[in-house]
Amino acid sequence: MRLKCIKLAGFKSFVDPTTVYFPTNMGAVVGPNGCGKSNIIDAVRWVMGESSAKNLRGESMTDVIFNGSNSRKPVGQASIELVFDNSDGTLQGEYAGYNEISIRRKVTREAQNQYFLNGTKCRRRDITDIFMGTGLGPRSYSIIEQGMISRLIEAKPEELRLFIEEAAGISRYKDRRRETENRIRRTQENLSRLTDLREELERQLAHLHRQAQAAEKYKEFKAEERQLRAQLQALRWQTLNEQAGQREHRVRDLEVALEALIAEQRNADSEIEKQRDQHSDLTESFNRVQAQFYSLGADISRIEQILQFNRDRQRQLHSDIEETELAWQEAQSHLTQDEALLADLQTELDGIEPELEMAGAAEEDTAMALQSAEDAMQNWQGAWDQFNQRAAEPRQQAEVEQSRIRHMEQSVERLGERIQRLEDERAGLSAGSLDEELAELSEQLAELELRSESEQLQLAEVGERLQQDRDTLSALQQEQDIRRGELQRGNGRLASLEALQQAALAQGSDVGDWLSGQGLQGRGLLAEQLQVEAGWEAAVEAVLADDLQAIALDDLGALEATLAQFEQGSLRLLQRGAPGQGSPGSLLDKVDSPLDLRPWLAAIRPVDSVAEALASRDSLAPHESLITREGHWVGPNWLRFRRGEASEGGVLARQQEMEQLQASLDEQQAALDSGQEGIDKLREGIRALELQRDGLQQTLAASGRQQGEIKAQWSARQVRLEQVNARRQRIGEDLEELKRQRGEELEQIGEARLTLQDALDSMAADTGQREELLRQRDLARETLDLARQQARQHKDRAHQLALRVQSLNAQLKSTRQGLERQQSQAERLSERREQLRMTLEESQAPEDDQRIELESLLEQRVEVEQSLSAARQALEGVDQQMRAQETRRVQAEQQAQVLRTQLDEQRLDARDLQTRRQGLQEQLTEAGYDLHGVLATLPQDANESDWEQQLAQLDARIQRLGAINLAAIEEYEQQSERKRYLDAQNSDLEEALSTLEQVIRKIDRETRARFKETFDKVNHGLQSLFPKVFGGGHAYLELTGDDLLDTGVAIMARPPGKKNSTIHLLSGGEKALTAIALVFSIFQLNPAPFCMLDEVDAPLDDANVGRYARMVKEMSARVQFIYITHNKIAMEMADQLLGVTMHEPGCSRLVTVDVEEAAALAAV
Repeated sequence: MRLKCIKLAGFKSFVDPTTVYFPTNMGAVVGPNGCGKSNIIDAVRWVMGESSAKNLRGESMTDVIFNGSNSRKPVGQASIELVFDNSDGTLQGEYAGYNEISIRRKVTREAQNQYFLNGTKCRRRDITDIFMGTGLGPRSYSIIEQGMISRLIEAKPEELRLFIEEAAGISRYKDRRRETENRIRRTQENLSRLTDLREELERQLAHLHRQAQAAEKYKEFKAEERQLRAQLQALRWQTLNEQAGQREHRVRDLEVALEALIAEQRNADSEIEKQRDQHSDLTESFNRVQAQFYSLGADISRIEQILQFNRDRQRQLHSDIEETELAWQEAQSHLTQDEALLADLQTELDGIEPELEMAGAAEEDTAMALQSAEDAMQNWQGAWDQFNQRAAEPRQQAEVEQSRIRHMEQSVERLGERIQRLEDERAGLSAGSLDEELAELSEQLAELELRSESEQLQLAEVGERLQQDRDTLSALQQEQDIRRGELQRGNGRLASLEALQQAALAQGSDVGDWLSGQGLQGRGLLAEQLQVEAGWEAAVEAVLADDLQAIALDDLGALEATLAQFEQGSLRLLQRGAPGQGSPGSLLDKVDSPLDLRPWLAAIRPVDSVAEALASRDSLAPHESLITREGHWVGPNWLRFRRGEASEGGVLARQQEMEQLQASLDEQQAALDSGQEGIDKLREGIRALELQRDGLQQTLAASGRQQGEIKAQWSARQVRLEQVNARRQRIGEDLEELKRQRGEELEQIGEARLTLQDALDSMAADTGQREELLRQRDLARETLDLARQQARQHKDRAHQLALRVQSLNAQLKSTRQGLERQQSQAERLSERREQLRMTLEESQAPEDDQRIELESLLEQRVEVEQSLSAARQALEGVDQQMRAQETRRVQAEQQAQVLRTQLDEQRLDARDLQTRRQGLQEQLTEAGYDLHGVLATLPQDANESDWEQQLAQLDARIQRLGAINLAAIEEYEQQSERKRYLDAQNSDLEEALSTLEQVIRKIDRETRARFKETFDKVNHGLQSLFPKVFGGGHAYLELTGDDLLDTGVAIMARPPGKKNSTIHLLSGGEKALTAIALVFSIFQLNPAPFCMLDEVDAPLDDANVGRYARMVKEMSARVQFIYITHNKIAMEMADQLLGVTMHEPGCSRLVTVDVEEAAALAAV
């Protein structure tokens, strides 16, 4: 395998797409300093998976993208592609069959990296796995850049070991060992968790075993208890059954007694009905007499009421007259009293007015004294306020300073506590583990994204194929629908034509019966045995007409005897015969038929039009005629012209259309069946694609969920890391600010204490002045209180007098108004008294007539009373008999009611016993017991008390078992099964752990053997190459440790003429030659597909450059070399020169020169 070409685009200084071809095994890259030669080697390392920006001479991975120049804008992405020639099959595995292998890497400004393998997205690990063990890699010995020579020689033994491992192909073993160790760790973790589970399960099983035993005993006791309860219920059922029988016998006795009482009651009811009829007649007679008596009584009562009303009216009038007289006298008395009261009030009012004026003058004097005392008090208050205002300032200042001191002391204490908390929190914040978790999550996320993108591409491809198939299916279905519609229309058309044809060729029922009787019904008609040239169907049908229905027979003579049986209808028969000689120019030429049609068609000549036919009549023989395509038939002296319905839808044309339509329908049906098969196959393909799409969608959904979870974890870790860093920064800033605030608070506390002391001194000096002002306040307050008391007394006296004057005025006004009302009332009473006297005289006139009428009515009422008494006696006799019978009936009913109550009670008791008995029987049935079977198992002397005692004893035994877990039995079995399963898993894990440990040991053996073998070969190669390079001297490798798995490798070199010394004391050129010898010895053992050298010959002189160049030339037979050099000797050894220039600032361009072609041109 060899490197075929490198494709660069937007990578560092290679802004334009550039392809670097390597057709030979010796390619030298030359050019001035800074033109971008080393960028080619950086591109190879980057595309092979380099993940450190520092190793690519940058600060971040986006630095590899062209960042612009004076004349170019920055680009958005960088892309590198390596194309390998694998025609020799160096790569094994799935890529062994590819002649070319392409790997590409792309990065965007958003730091999104994508890897492609043969155009397919892949992971970074897929790239590194391909080249693992081949000597190729981002940091392998096949790529030696500037400064790497010194680093290689001066590397630690552990670092130098890595080159030997790569040459030995141990890296894949190390990966396998690392994966196996991870598996061992996970297996040990699983084994530890499984051990914990087994121990916990063993404890649970011991507890469940005890519970299961208790549950088994509980089940036994419960089964025995159910049996005893069933027997007890059977005993109770037996007792209830006996009681129910007794109750039923008692119910029958009570029913007999009740029926006897009901019969007695019915006899009494019949007697009562007879007497009730008699009572009804007597009642009617009594009601008539009573109505007459009531009518007389009403008249008498009416007249008596009138008389009584007149008497009452007169008494009322006398009473009203007396009351009116008394009221008039009382009104006269009130008039006299009111006049006396009015005079007394006026006298009192005249006496109070002077006293009111004196009280007003005294009130004014006391008001002046009060104003003077209040002014003195206000003057004191002003002096007191001034003093308080002056004295309050130091007091307020002292209170403020005390509060301020307390607040600041508390603030200082809180600041100290907060400083301590922040320092503790800062000590506890660490971001180391978060960085590692973020790196691991980023790697997982990148792998998931690559996998998701690959699956997304597959899904898009499947979706595109599915859509194409669906579109194809839709088109096929539409085409099938069109075909199906045409087929249906054709079938409909064919059915219509067949119906028309049958109707046209149908024969009468009599003809059909005769044909059936002769066995001729299925014979072919003439119309079905004709083939007419297209366009002449109407003409042939016009000639044959009804003869088209003729049935072809072999011999007409055979029907001579049977024709007599034909009774009614039109029968057309035709004898078969070989077709005769055709008649040229006749209508017979237009017809093809196995029958002889000469009698009909031989003498008829076809013409194109009616005009031609009419013009040709003269040439016709008597038996000849002419006919057109439309069926217009012309003879020597006659014409049959068809138009309209008579010329439409001919039988022959219809027959031919039916045949053509049937053939077309057959073809359409075949095409429809073929299309349906294609649709079915396409549907199966669509279903397979849908299943594949669903699987990919589910996989994508699962990847999306996993990716979302990892992104959430990554975001959470990133946020947490940012929060930790930000928090640490804020804590540092807060600590500085808090310490500064604390110092300022302490300074302010000292200043506040000084101010407080000054305020306390000023407060002590104001005490004497405050006592003098308080004495003056007491004196002014006594004077003011005395003045206020006197003013209040005079004011109250004046107020009382004023109220009395107002009261007297109101009484005077009220008395005057009352006097006026009494006078008007006396006048009204006098008028009423006269009116009542006149009404009394008018009411005494009609009373005598009413007395005479009353005496006549009283005499009539006496006679009616005698008749009423006789009717009442008769009615009472009947009532007495009815009451006797009613008493008899009631007594029977009461006795029956007593019996009914007893009967209902007995029935309820019997029903209750039956219900209880039925309930016990149902309970036994539900419990799975047969009543009679349980009764059969009971001993003869069984009773309920013994069984209840046995149940109580059994219940006590169940209670002594305590709480029972009935699920413990099943749970114990489940947990036992789980225990067995976990034991088997434990054995499997132990076996797997043992297997993995054996794998580790095997890998270690392989690693030791390969490393030892490679080390010896590289050491031998170094010992042989070193003298060639140096022209003498010797060098060798030695192991720094005993264990071949982790021992380091050191280089011991002694150039010619020098004693043994440490490698670090060699010169730059000697170090370079030693490193070249080491690298080439590795290449001799495990040659990589290519080797890239970046100015390795820089520290060498011309003689050593010549040795170096010859060695490279010698090894180029097996290894492809690409080296960067400024040395002419090295350039001369190259087969191809790749010139890198900057045709414009910041942008590299490639110029390729084939050395042999150039030399040939120079020679010419």
